[in-house]
Amino acid sequence: MKGFVYTLAICFAMIALQCCNQSAKKTENLQDTTDLEYIQKKGEIVVLTLNSPTSYFEYRGEDMGYQYDLAKDFARSLHMNLKLKIAKNEDELVEKLLNGEGDLIAYNTTITNERKKSLSFSSEEHIAYQVVVQKRGKNVAKVVTDLIGKDVYAFPGKYFERLENLNKEVGGGMNLHLLSPDSLSMDEAMALVDKGKIPFLLSDKDYALVSQTYLPSLKTDLVITFGQRTAWAVRKNSPQLLKAIQEWESNKATKETMKTSLERYFRLNKEETMPKIYVTGKGRISPFDYFFKKYAPEINWEWTLLASLAYKESTFNPDAVSWAGAVGLMQLMPTTAHNLGVPVGMEKDPEQSIKAAVKYIGKLQRMFKEVTPQEEQNKFILASYNAGEGHILDAMALAEKYGKNKYLWAGNVAEYLLLKSQPEYYQDPVCKRGYFRGQGTYDFVVEILNRAELYRRAKIN
Repeated sequence: MKGFVYTLAICFAMIALQCCNQSAKKTENLQDTTDLEYIQKKGEIVVLTLNSPTSYFEYRGEDMGYQYDLAKDFARSLHMNLKLKIAKNEDELVEKLLNGEGDLIAYNTTITNERKKSLSFSSEEHIAYQVVVQKRGKNVAKVVTDLIGKDVYAFPGKYFERLENLNKEVGGGMNLHLLSPDSLSMDEAMALVDKGKIPFLLSDKDYALVSQTYLPSLKTDLVITFGQRTAWAVRKNSPQLLKAIQEWESNKATKETMKTSLERYFRLNKEETMPKIYVTGKGRISPFDYFFKKYAPEINWEWTLLASLAYKESTFNPDAVSWAGAVGLMQLMPTTAHNLGVPVGMEKDPEQSIKAAVKYIGKLQRMFKEVTPQEEQNKFILASYNAGEGHILDAMALAEKYGKNKYLWAGNVAEYLLLKSQPEYYQDPVCKRGYFRGQGTYDFVVEILNRAELYRRAKIN
């Protein structure tokens, strides 16, 4: 009996030892699969970020955004491919990172004592603020006490909570208004400030700066919170990766990349003011009328509609380059232009640009062949030309989901394109391209069609 007990005890000890060894091995393997050496063996770094105008979005079929540009540059510095994974909010970013769904967070993640227990933050910190957005003019608020007696608007959550606290801090007297995210997006609220319909609006500083590049009348320098430290983040057990990020951040070339991207997304005017020129001479719209007339029949368009599109894109300037990198008379992205047959180095050639644009429009006509008549289809095509067809397909899917006509523009697909700036809609499972600022595309379609009609009425031939 004693021998049996002794043998049994040895068995239990061996099982316990084996379990400990397996647990240690598992921990060791986890460590091995979370740091830079293992990531480099894969040849791919998985980056977590948010879909927003300040971090990552798709425009004209190209991936863009400040955080995306930096993440791409970091991956390139490591000679690795970049794979993006999108979270719904900042808390989900942290959750996904800790669950091993990504290698790092490329987003201005709020630094807190609680998060520092499980995360390590990069050394390149960004200070986040909330600001009051208002329209430039004589009666702007210069200090928070200037808001007493004024109508101040904010969305629920951190914005309205801060507004209530601010009102208490100044002794009351502000007229507080709670905006509903169900009926209005932050982009739409910014537009209402621009139009003078909302006098004061609370926003994050970065979002306000991006909005200012579309709406230059906005003033965004009235800060109403203490600065909140933010940075990129990795797991605690990724010290090699953290060191690589910090070395990359301190690099002179990286500083230049950051500076260029900041300028591109947060400072460059994205809505250039154009003169309302419709006819440059008797019977003539532009120096390129011959090419418009030559290629428009290939897509069964009136040449004046093609000319109106060109004017909106470049004001007939073949050397134009947009903030997003679109080039030439028809403002095609270089990759798109090359795929459409434009030789490298010929992106600014007027005929090559027009010919390629017509090819692209022909492709869109085939994509939207179920939209009829052609006058209706043209709206979908113009919107796709501006935004990229992916966002228009998203808006069509949303329209169908919510009982609207996905083959009709006004009041249907256009309505849901505008709603694609709200998380409820751009995070919907039917959306494949995420966030989009639809107001610019909506206005783009209206302006081109109206100008083409003016050309037609002028009887230009």
